[in-house]
Amino acid sequence: MTPYLSVVVPVYNEEGNLDNLMQRLYPALTGMKRPFEIIFTDDGSRDRSLKILKRLAHDYPEVRVIEFNGNFGQHMAIMAAFEISRGEIVVTLDADLQNPPEEIPKLVAEMENGHDVVGTIRQNRQDSVFRKSASRLVNITTRKMTGMKMTDYGCMLRAYHRNVVNNINRCRETSTFIPALAQTFASSPSEIEVAHAERSEGESKYSFYKLIRLNFDLMTGFSVVPLQLFALTGIVTALGALAFALFLLVRRFVVGAEVEGVFTLFAILFFFIGITIFGIGIVGEYVGRIYQEVRHRPRYVVRRVYGGSDEG
Repeated sequence: MTPYLSVVVPVYNEEGNLDNLMQRLYPALTGMKRPFEIIFTDDGSRDRSLKILKRLAHDYPEVRVIEFNGNFGQHMAIMAAFEISRGEIVVTLDADLQNPPEEIPKLVAEMENGHDVVGTIRQNRQDSVFRKSASRLVNITTRKMTGMKMTDYGCMLRAYHRNVVNNINRCRETSTFIPALAQTFASSPSEIEVAHAERSEGESKYSFYKLIRLNFDLMTGFSVVPLQLFALTGIVTALGALAFALFLLVRRFVVGAEVEGVFTLFAILFFFIGITIFGIGIVGEYVGRIYQEVRHRPRYVVRRVYGGSDEG
């Protein structure tokens, strides 16, 4: 029977959460009285996650497991599951149980109201102050840079219609951010509020560096605003430098030669050099993305699929 709902779960070193996740996810899905499938993608886990997933694929006929050949990242893990998913509605869910599986019926109900993408907004977040602040900064920056109206970019509990998933599968970029990519294909997006829980086992896979990388991927992958801002900054700086030069020229005729202000000029020079280096970094980020794309290397490597008719 073709599933109506596909639940996609990327997994990386989540051995302490997987059994608890399945004990809550499976009843939540069976209670909907619709055919479903659950697709786990093991993203090169170094703990016992793959062993537990293989057991789940053996015990539950609705479960399939994709085994990656290495660690390719959360979004590539979701992309791989999208390609083999069959449901009319596809829901993404993290394995850490911070987004309760019991919220999935709310997303499905919102999809059935005529929306093709349903995002979520985490209520009463149980993360650290650092994670909340970093997430808020990413959300604000991304909205300004991309122009997309998404409240909570960091929440992966989202639902997508089959048409949107098919369009995502046609995209072949090596680095992407699925919620933003789906938003570009959505004709009737929506957002709902969902509960949020504290992580009970393991630790977050997003370090400070990865959060910065995520922000760069969002800005450079879905907008050219950083380049436009740098060009605008260059124009403003050039006009300011011209005005300052005219001021110094007039001052020399009025006051005469003087050596005061040398350190101020050095400070201004270093400021402009900093802007230049920052701009070169932005341009380099775009060039680096182009370099990644033109190599045409595989985005991920699937070692094996367990469960269902794909096992072999």
